[in-house]
Amino acid sequence: IISYLILNGKCKYCKSLISFQYCIVEFLTGISFLLIFLNYKNYFEILFLVIFVIIFIIIFFIDIKHFIIPNELNYLLILISFLKNFSSNFKSNFTYDYIESLIGGIAGYLSIWSIIFIYKKVKNVEAMGLGDAKFMIIVGLLFGWKSIPAILFCSAILGLIFVAPSLLNKTKNLKTMIPFGPFLIIATIIYYFSGNFLF
Repeated sequence: IISYLILNGKCKYCKSLISFQYCIVEFLTGISFLLIFLNYKNYFEILFLVIFVIIFIIIFFIDIKHFIIPNELNYLLILISFLKNFSSNFKSNFTYDYIESLIGGIAGYLSIWSIIFIYKKVKNVEAMGLGDAKFMIIVGLLFGWKSIPAILFCSAILGLIFVAPSLLNKTKNLKTMIPFGPFLIIATIIYYFSGNFLF
């Protein structure tokens, strides 16, 4: 961040502009790591949360730019989300019952898959991507099935707030594609801290 400011957002040699996105990513990553380290004492739990923060940030910006959530990132988080059920000394706000976790993962996937399936049958249009459905497996594995409606509702409201100005000034319409992953990530983070309230 300091080097970006010193270089005035340009490469030292060729003077090409450096995207401000790099500053945002580095700031979010640094602040997140610091907050995790200050609030948790178990080093395995810290590592677990740090991995999630890194991958969440990567997914957030990839989906904004390319409208995809890479399978490799989803599958890695699915594996880690399930393995956390065997870490009894974690104090994070997750479910640690592997049955509830598995049911949540299945419910999470079906929640998005059913939207895709029904919309395809009715409108013959792909309403959402399977990357979002796979991400909801992660949500279900982390928090259990009860989190699914709350996180879907919260992410839908966030998406609506984001797109509403563009709809009103007609720069976008109801058929314009928007990335849903970032809103799922924000809703998941909100649920982590305020799950009972959201539910």
